[in-house]
Amino acid sequence: MRYILASGSPRRKELLAGLGIDFEIRLLDGIDESYPSGLSGEEIAMHIAGKKAEAYLSTMADDELIITADTIVYLDGIVLGKPKNADEACRMLAMLSGKTHQVITGVTLLTRQQKHTFASVSHVTFAQLTPEEIEHYVTQYNPTDKAGAYGIQEWIGFIGVERIEGSYFNVMGLPVQRLYTELKAMGLMTK
Repeated sequence: MRYILASGSPRRKELLAGLGIDFEIRLLDGIDESYPSGLSGEEIAMHIAGKKAEAYLSTMADDELIITADTIVYLDGIVLGKPKNADEACRMLAMLSGKTHQVITGVTLLTRQQKHTFASVSHVTFAQLTPEEIEHYVTQYNPTDKAGAYGIQEWIGFIGVERIEGSYFNVMGLPVQRLYTELKAMGLMTK
């Protein structure tokens, strides 16, 4: 089986490489990441991961496994996606300050024979952040490519994250332990 990571995320690439499997990156432009209203956090992440995988169906060979993922930050029923600019990033971080939120990653594993989607949920508690800390992080790290406007592996994670319940790697964007378990259950990992 040839493994295809359908993601441009450098963090997902790094995390998947940590499993010690050979894979290639394949990207398609213009994948619709919308979702129906009324879905819960886990349902949203799984729905989008599934849509991403289905977009690759016509391009995949019989011996390929497509891996797609979508990570959302979920606070009080609100999805905090990737901020459009620095002001929006600052607003998102102010919303997360002093609160616990969920980081939810939906993952889809797609072959010609089967499709399997699952979600991993981590609860992240932030300390109370000052406006100066938020401003420093946003201007120095430009987190506009990250759901919820932060990367836990960056400065804001070092100074702001008080507690995590669940997978740290899920918060980075790919729940690799759960992914490994799911691949084994599908008979796609031999290690």
